Amino acid sequence: MNFKKWISFGLAGCFLFSGCAAQREQAQAALENSQQENRYEATSFAMDTVMTFTIIHEDGEELLIDAEQEIRRLENLFSVTLDDSEVRQINENAGDKPVHVSADTLALLKTGEELGEKTGNAFDIAIYPVVKAWGFTEEEHSVPSQETIDRLLPLTNLDGLILNEEDSTAYLEKEGMAIDLGGVAKGYASDRVKDLLKEKGVESALLSLGGNICAIGSKPDGNPWKTAVQNPIDENDYVGLLEATDTCIITSGGYQRYFEEDGKRYHHIIDPATGWPAESGLLSVTIVCESGTKADALSTALFVMGLEDALSYWKSQNDFEAIFVTEDGEVVATEGLKDSFTFEGKDNDFTYRLAER
Repeated sequence: MNFKKWISFGLAGCFLFSGCAAQREQAQAALENSQQENRYEATSFAMDTVMTFTIIHEDGEELLIDAEQEIRRLENLFSVTLDDSEVRQINENAGDKPVHVSADTLALLKTGEELGEKTGNAFDIAIYPVVKAWGFTEEEHSVPSQETIDRLLPLTNLDGLILNEEDSTAYLEKEGMAIDLGGVAKGYASDRVKDLLKEKGVESALLSLGGNICAIGSKPDGNPWKTAVQNPIDENDYVGLLEATDTCIITSGGYQRYFEEDGKRYHHIIDPATGWPAESGLLSVTIVCESGTKADALSTALFVMGLEDALSYWKSQNDFEAIFVTEDGEVVATEGLKDSFTFEGKDNDFTYRLAER
C-alpha cells in the first residue's frame, strides 16, 4: 500500500474513471498549488482492482492502514478464487454439506438473495457457472454453445441457496452450483470502510474502489465532492459531472470488460434469463445511493433490465437515483439528480432528458 500526506487541497472535482489522463494531471496540479492540512491518500490493489482512499483527518495515516486491512479481511471472505475464502468453500461443497460462514458473508449472501428477488432476478449472485463458461473469471474468453448455456442455467436458480442464520451456514443444494459476490463485494466493502471511518470521527473522505465511489461528508471547504460519469464510448471523455455528499456512486457498463470474436463484441454483464450478455439497449448505468451494496447490485440489475423497465423499477423505489446512457446516444437522469448532475455530453452528440416519477 502506497500512501503519503497531502498538504494541499484545491480540486474543484475528482475525475475518478479510468483514462482521462489530462483531467488527472490537472487535478494533481490543483492539489499541489493549494494548501490543506491533514489530507492523506493511499492507493492499493485488492479485489482485482485499484483502490484509492482519500481521508481528511489528523489520524489519516493510521486510518488508511485500518481501511486497507478491512478491505483485505473482506476480500479473504468473499473472493471466488482464493483457496481458503468462505465463498470458495461454499462453492466447493455444493451438493455436499453446509459451510459455516462469518456474519459478513451471511449478511451479504442474504442481501444478494433479497436484491435478486426484488429485481426479478436481473441480479443473480448464482450466475457464476455461466460467467465462467464465457471465460470472464479467468479472462480466457470464448463463446459457449447454446447447449452449454442451457445445461448451466438451471444451476443459477437462487432457490438452491439455503441460508441458516441460526447456525450461520450457507449451502448450495446442487452440485455444480456456485456463487460469486463480485457484483456486490466492492459496494459492501465501501459501506464497511465508510462505517469504520465514521466511527473513528472522519467527517470528510472519498473512497474509490475500482471506480465505485463513496463520499463521506463533503470536501473540507463545505462543497460537495465531484465525480465524472464516463462516456462509455470514449474512456478519455465524460457525459456529465455529479456532486456527491454522503452517498455512493457506482457504474456498470458493457464497455468495462468485453472480448470480440468473429467481429462481434461480448461484454461481461450476463442476463440471468438467457445466459448471454445483456442486450438491453444500454451502454452504462450509474446508481446514486446511500448504500454502496445496493448501488453495486442495482447498477447491474438495471443494466440488464433496459431503460424502460429500469425506470419503472426506479419509480417503485425511493432510496436511489440513476443515470442511464443508451446505445441511441441519450443520457437520462432521474429527477432526484436535477440539482446535482450537470450534463456535458452535448458536444459529442448526446441528448439529455430528466425522467420524472
